[in-house]
Amino acid sequence: MKPPRALRPFAHREYRVLIAALAVSIFGSGMWAVAMVYQVLALGGGPLELSVVATAMGGGLIAFLLAGGVAADRFPQRQLIIAVEAVNLAAVGSVAVLAALGWLQLWHLAVGAFLLGMGAAFFFPAYSAILPRILPPEDLLAANGMEGSLRPLLQQAAGPAAAGIVVAALSPPHAVAGVAASHLVAFVALNFLRRTPPAAGGEPSTGAEGTDGEQPAVARPSVLHELREGVSYTVRTPWLMWTLLWACISVLFIMGPIEVLLPFVVRDQLGGDSAMFGFLLATMGVAGAVASLATASFRLPRRYLSVMLAAWGIGAIPLAFVGAMDQFWQLATVLAVFGATGSVGMVIWGTLLQRRVPPHLLGRVSSLDFFVSLALMPVSMALAGPIAEVVPLWVIFAVAGGVCPVMAVVAVIAARMPSDELAHPLDSREAAPDADAPAGADVAGERPA
Repeated sequence: MKPPRALRPFAHREYRVLIAALAVSIFGSGMWAVAMVYQVLALGGGPLELSVVATAMGGGLIAFLLAGGVAADRFPQRQLIIAVEAVNLAAVGSVAVLAALGWLQLWHLAVGAFLLGMGAAFFFPAYSAILPRILPPEDLLAANGMEGSLRPLLQQAAGPAAAGIVVAALSPPHAVAGVAASHLVAFVALNFLRRTPPAAGGEPSTGAEGTDGEQPAVARPSVLHELREGVSYTVRTPWLMWTLLWACISVLFIMGPIEVLLPFVVRDQLGGDSAMFGFLLATMGVAGAVASLATASFRLPRRYLSVMLAAWGIGAIPLAFVGAMDQFWQLATVLAVFGATGSVGMVIWGTLLQRRVPPHLLGRVSSLDFFVSLALMPVSMALAGPIAEVVPLWVIFAVAGGVCPVMAVVAVIAARMPSDELAHPLDSREAAPDADAPAGADVAGERPA
């Protein structure tokens, strides 16, 4: 009897090791989000100091995202992931030791946060690039769905809850020590990854690869050249370019209202407090986790591009009515729909990158995806407050809920996605595209627009 589709990746040893390490690391990241806040407060810091530490982490992520993509394509992903976890352990471990000794200062926390952000910039492109090496194509959707389920449950719920309990029962330094322990466990687990993993699908290794399953070392072009190659591929691949454009515009219009203005909606329209706001965010996270797992339980849709953009576009529409809501269940329903549809799209999107982007470009394209998606997030958050001073909240949410579906339709039409997805079927019953074709070849049917 075959296991459920969502659990099939666990049949592969390398995936079991990787996802176990990722789960522990994600849990530690969730703990850090709370431990860092209360450690800043314990040092006498306020909103300004907390902002500096949080900005340092975001700065490390943005500054190194593109470099992380190039690194994922130039170096063995196994070694890169292990190195990142070692840096995470060193950064948080140092903060924990300094806190235990009473020597910790705010700038230590900022440096530690910067290193964690830098680590994330290198980890996720490498993680995206290594999955197709250890899993057959038909299991990638399930693997991405599993990650999409673990992240909100561990990073947004279990990790912060555990840190809060430790801080309340003991102290912030104890919570930081818990974060360090999580990264230690993840680091040890990652070292159980084989240096030369078997080929995806279980076929024996041909022996042609170097260590970590990589091709033998050859002269490589410059980092700038490789970055240009990744950008060029993205620009000349319509479904990829237009999806990233949609993401960029959507982040600009949506993230600020949700992250900055939603607490005021809860306070002014619902008469709620921070507990209600926390429950609303938890509702969105749980809905996203359930939707990710559900998506992983089925085959990739035949109309995968259309379904992905439809999920994202339709899921944003309820946001347009936030300004008229005065009941908890109404806003909870909106956020649940937004979280669920967002996760459906993200699971499909991650699978598309791994199925249709050539392996030698996957790290760079993944990093461009993160970079474009995150680049305007600070701008959105910076603009939301000042705009709310002169524009009613209901207008801001109405625009956010209206722009995203319109842009989704524009992206589908401009990139000719309906004809593209039929020309390049990715159902597991179809032959997988030639992802190993050399640069410049017609890979998975991709031609300059």
